[in-house]
Amino acid sequence: MELVHVLHMNGGLRETSYANNSLVQVEKKCMQRRVILLTSPIREEAISELYSSRIIKGKLCVAELGCSSGPNALFVATEIVKTVDKICQKYGYSLPEFQIQLNDLPGNDFNSIFQSSLPSFQAELFPVLQEVGCPNHCFVSGVPGTFYGRLFAAKTLHFVHSSYSLMWLSKVPEGLEKNKENIYMASKSPVQVIKAYYEQFQIDFSTFLRCRSVEVVSGGRMVLTILGRKSEDAASTKKYCYIWDLMALSLQHMVSEGVIEKEKLESFNIPQYTPSPEEVKNEVEKEGSFTISRLEYSEITWAACGPGPEPNNNDASDYLAQCMRSVTEPLLVNHFGQLVIDQLFQIYSKILSQHISDEDAKFSNVTVSLTRRSEQPPSA
Repeated sequence: MELVHVLHMNGGLRETSYANNSLVQVEKKCMQRRVILLTSPIREEAISELYSSRIIKGKLCVAELGCSSGPNALFVATEIVKTVDKICQKYGYSLPEFQIQLNDLPGNDFNSIFQSSLPSFQAELFPVLQEVGCPNHCFVSGVPGTFYGRLFAAKTLHFVHSSYSLMWLSKVPEGLEKNKENIYMASKSPVQVIKAYYEQFQIDFSTFLRCRSVEVVSGGRMVLTILGRKSEDAASTKKYCYIWDLMALSLQHMVSEGVIEKEKLESFNIPQYTPSPEEVKNEVEKEGSFTISRLEYSEITWAACGPGPEPNNNDASDYLAQCMRSVTEPLLVNHFGQLVIDQLFQIYSKILSQHISDEDAKFSNVTVSLTRRSEQPPSA
């Protein structure tokens, strides 16, 4: 089955759904929400600079790429509307109409967004829009499809945002046959495996930039946050691959117990690449349609992802295992079947609890703020 049909977060509102594992509650700390908040100043800066360029003419068109489902789908949109409202009040501008376009693959649970998240989004923004006499100035739509292709009409987007989506590749790289028992890049992976992953990232990210270059207006902005790494060597430091190493260890345990066939494990690889800041920079400069305004690196420890103000290792590992299940279950079910999933994540949670306090147990993030170059008029 093609990756586009199975790569999506768990839908619905059940315990293992993405929506339930991205909720912002007093007792839970969502990793992705932490990253979104961490990068908020970069988005505010980009929106402010976008407005100072005076290219907004009555309508601001925003695209959220890889929106998934649950409250995070509209969190950044809420932030953008409030930021624009502050700018307009400060400088005496009229508030524009907002066109919010939510994109993800066709298997995404768009119904959950429009049934559960949209009413909360509208309720939160209504006082803001009502105060300036524009209660109906915000329009939200869903756009299913891969962002490794065209999604929007040419020159229609002013601002594009994506968080924790662009590390997913369009397909599993070719040439991974020798990556035995590893399910991702690992310190013991052959050089050709690392090379195959990097080359697929180059193809996909340059395609992404090329497609957005057609859709984003001159002077438009993009802020992209990608699960990444600091080191230039993709497999030199275990912390960048650690989360997948431990899942591979869990799968190997199930092979040893005869629950999963060895051949099944050896033919499974995660379609993901975690780039370094330099690799992101190189692809942006190579493609040439955007300039880099900011390029930032940040980290979040695994232990900080657990519930409560000071989560212990067991709490953090259980929550992290649930988060990983909400993200990876469709891929795992497609390859290994549904019957092994509960047992797999029970083992995975136990292994995580043994390693969660390790010094290298961190998620690394690369955030890049881009500006669409002005198109040069054709020479006479």
